[in-house]
Amino acid sequence: MNELSADAQVGFPILSTIVFLPVVTMVALAFLRGDRALRGVALSGALVVLGLSLLLVLRFEKGTTDFQFAEQRPWVETIGLSYHLAVDGVSVLFVPLTALLIVLVMLSSWSAVRHHIKAYLMAVLAFETAAMGVFTAVDLILFFVFWELMLIPTYVLIRVWGDGPQRGRAAQRYVLSMLMGSAALLAGFILLGVSHQSAPGSGGVLSFDLTVLMESPPSLETQTAVFFLLAFAFALKAPLFPFHAWMPSALLEGSIGMAVLLAGLKMGVFGFLRLVLPLVPDAFAAWSWLIALLGGAAVIYGAFLALVQSDLRRLLAFASVSHVGLAMLGLSSLNAQGLQGALFLLVNLGLVSTALLLVAGFVQQRIGSTDLAALGGMAQRTPALAMFAMIASLGAVAVPGTSGFPGEFLILLGAFRAHGWPAAIAVLTVIFAAAFVLVFYERAFHGRIRSSVVQSAPDLRRSETVIACVVGIAIVGFGFFPSGLLSYSSASVDDLVSRLATSITVMAEK
Repeated sequence: MNELSADAQVGFPILSTIVFLPVVTMVALAFLRGDRALRGVALSGALVVLGLSLLLVLRFEKGTTDFQFAEQRPWVETIGLSYHLAVDGVSVLFVPLTALLIVLVMLSSWSAVRHHIKAYLMAVLAFETAAMGVFTAVDLILFFVFWELMLIPTYVLIRVWGDGPQRGRAAQRYVLSMLMGSAALLAGFILLGVSHQSAPGSGGVLSFDLTVLMESPPSLETQTAVFFLLAFAFALKAPLFPFHAWMPSALLEGSIGMAVLLAGLKMGVFGFLRLVLPLVPDAFAAWSWLIALLGGAAVIYGAFLALVQSDLRRLLAFASVSHVGLAMLGLSSLNAQGLQGALFLLVNLGLVSTALLLVAGFVQQRIGSTDLAALGGMAQRTPALAMFAMIASLGAVAVPGTSGFPGEFLILLGAFRAHGWPAAIAVLTVIFAAAFVLVFYERAFHGRIRSSVVQSAPDLRRSETVIACVVGIAIVGFGFFPSGLLSYSSASVDDLVSRLATSITVMAEK
């Protein structure tokens, strides 16, 4: 696997800068006082990271499978570890998406967070460093380090700034679930490294480098063991039914900012794309039927439960489970349409889930609740908020002309080619998705005003208007011009499909 160095492409270690600039901003915050100064410096640091992320995308060379902007330094050479960062077509879009969500979370906190502001901003920046590390790490153990570091700010953001009375229990459930997955993840990585060390041609060298391990996949028996270890960890994180128990409570009890990051960044599905497919292609191809089964079940389960929820945040939690199932159905198709659709859907969820959760946050700040029974007629008092909610709802329903449509269309196209009946079920549940989203919108924003609180609710503030404009434009823009995103991932996706096709051919011959 070839690499293009960061020095050759941009002249400086851009990925390290993106990963660790939030830490530098955290240190600066430690010496500041005053809410205005804290928010200004934190937002400035986040905007610089976003600018660098956009530069990364602009300088990215399309049409190649090479890892780009690579940086590699020895770390613990005796056990084959290195500090190795790079991005390819699978991971490059997640860097600006993460940077954008962090900026939106900070802007939303200007009206949503009133206590321990310094600590809140530092926790958000810590999460950004860990998330950027996950999306750019090429060494598996370095990936694991960043993966684990995400637990600390996530726990704190749910536990300290959560809105619900059970936020402590929700934070604890999340951490315990992730720790179970982490144990399986580390075991799978160690098994891959040891297997490579004993493989012919490795020279007895231990390596955890993704680019090295991709070129020499282990035996089918080892791949199967690694597949189930990694799949368990990433299914918990996604979350994929039936490993989703932590999600509803985290989104209901935690802060809106943390809910945006948990629901908008589908790191579990990314883990399947980044690590499971290229490292154990034979096992993934052999067990793709199981992924399709769980994906189809998740689509149905999440859609039906979302349909009966009376609280907007719980509705969005189960909608997220349904969307994860749809993405996994795309991955299980083993073809370019399904994989491209899954990638596009993940980017869309970063926009649409964020928009709907921010709408929930804006509603809660004004009404004091996200229970649909307490709402009604809000469009009369908050027309700008109602417009933002409508655009987000249309994106969630995957109406043509929004960012939700290309991903769902490609997934269903790929799934019909590969599976047939699970795709047919998924099509039916798209109808239920439209039902629960539109029922929410109708009950919350239309009809008569049933509360004096709604009667006096203010419309979007200045920072909230900026958020609504940015996300709304992105939802519509990527809906009309999806090729702008698809062109980045096409070469890497084709490479994954060719690896899977080889695996399918080899297994058929056996």
